Amino acid sequence: MESKSANYAQFFLRIALAFSFLSATADRFGFWGKSGESGVSWGNWQNFVNYSNTLNFFVPASIGEVLAIIATALEIILALFLILGFKTKFAAIISGLLLTAFAFLMSISVGIKAPFDYSVWTGAAACFLLSIFNNYKYSIDSLFKNR
Repeated sequence: MESKSANYAQFFLRIALAFSFLSATADRFGFWGKSGESGVSWGNWQNFVNYSNTLNFFVPASIGEVLAIIATALEIILALFLILGFKTKFAAIISGLLLTAFAFLMSISVGIKAPFDYSVWTGAAACFLLSIFNNYKYSIDSLFKNR
């Protein structure tokens, strides 16, 4: 049985990771402000697609836009799974793989410093750490496990 502090820590980790994904996706749709404003990375969908195409330099732009849509959809779905604690281990592993892919692509396309500045490696490590828990006490998974 895991301690109360471990239960709280994994719950906090789930929520922090989920809201990090949601914040990034909100930026793509202009919810944090317009492009060029303080604290705004993209400010609109087209700026995000342009950035995504920079990371995915090895594919045609049309495929790059599809990859941007897939990444955004995955981030939203994974965030919801993490918030609810539904299929948590699976969501944590997929999130870790997604962030690791982002970190590698950022390193190759815009430089090794970028994924460190945006804590992408830290986020990936946090996802993999979350995946090692066997019980997610404050979650839908816990409700199903106890039945």
